[in-house]
Amino acid sequence: MTLPDLWFLIIAFLWTGFFVLEGFDFGVGILHKVVGRTDTEQRVAINSIGPFWDGNEVWLIVGAAGIFAAFPGWYATWFSAMYLPLVLLLVALIARGVSFEFRGRMEATRWRQTWSWSLTLGSLLCPLLLGVALGNLLAGLPVDSTEEFTGSVTDSVTGYGLLVGLMLTALCILHGATFLAMRTTGQVRTRAQRAAALALVPAVLLLLAFAVATPAVSGAPALRGTAPAVLAVVVVLAAALLVRAHRDGWAFTATAVAIALAVVTLFANLYPNVLVSSTSAADSLTVTGTASGPYALKVMTIVALVLVPVILIYQGWSYFIFRRRVVGPPTAAPPDPTTGPTAPLDDGVLT
Repeated sequence: MTLPDLWFLIIAFLWTGFFVLEGFDFGVGILHKVVGRTDTEQRVAINSIGPFWDGNEVWLIVGAAGIFAAFPGWYATWFSAMYLPLVLLLVALIARGVSFEFRGRMEATRWRQTWSWSLTLGSLLCPLLLGVALGNLLAGLPVDSTEEFTGSVTDSVTGYGLLVGLMLTALCILHGATFLAMRTTGQVRTRAQRAAALALVPAVLLLLAFAVATPAVSGAPALRGTAPAVLAVVVVLAAALLVRAHRDGWAFTATAVAIALAVVTLFANLYPNVLVSSTSAADSLTVTGTASGPYALKVMTIVALVLVPVILIYQGWSYFIFRRRVVGPPTAAPPDPTTGPTAPLDDGVLT
């Protein structure tokens, strides 16, 4: 295996890790108003990802930075072609991140609902836009022999890219629902289990469409083109049984595996290209043709061998520390007619 090949695998691993970890964050953001009928219940849902969401976004930064450092030609052409969707993605990420910080700054209902909608819409747009961008790598963009994007804004959205975006969004919603069922209690957990059951149908249908369309678009052999995606469908169906049996932890594991298999399917069909040219197959960007020099890749490999285990250990430790279910504050006890009214308990901070 050459260093460019190794770095293509590393990039695929980073993007897979991002969607597995950030996927449930997106799902919780989309669903927090669905599972939370009151402000307190919505806070419970948001607090379930409070210790994790910013750390999970590191995977997106590292994944994009890895492409920039290991495959500068790929980075330059892809980001130029997807300029408008990426600007919208940045707006969605900013709106989502700010909503976490600002929502609890004031008690006003309108203030909190505004930031709740910001969180919902930002969380919905992120996987959709990222899926479109990743799907376009395989569907093809108008790129000439000098690696220049020759299309227009309308070329930045393809039918296959939109399918990938919708499929990843549906999987993120399902993933977020199983995470909420695993991490919360009471009515929030019950509604999350119902949301997971409802999200299963579109997730399975879009995965099946993805499994059929991917080999047709890539022309890859059936084993590489459809096997991981079909396995993802099987895993999602297993998740349906686990959700019905209230095996929340295993259901969450199943949806994590399904997202990983979907992303792996995309990158497996893309190799040895990194961006397909719809103008001419000869103009497609390849792993070897866009890679950095051997020295740069060697240095990056050493850095990755040191830092990636550190990131995994740190995140694993944070998930272990915050492994308990999130519960709301206790409610005030009913007044005792013999002793007079009881002072209400302090709302405090949700744990």
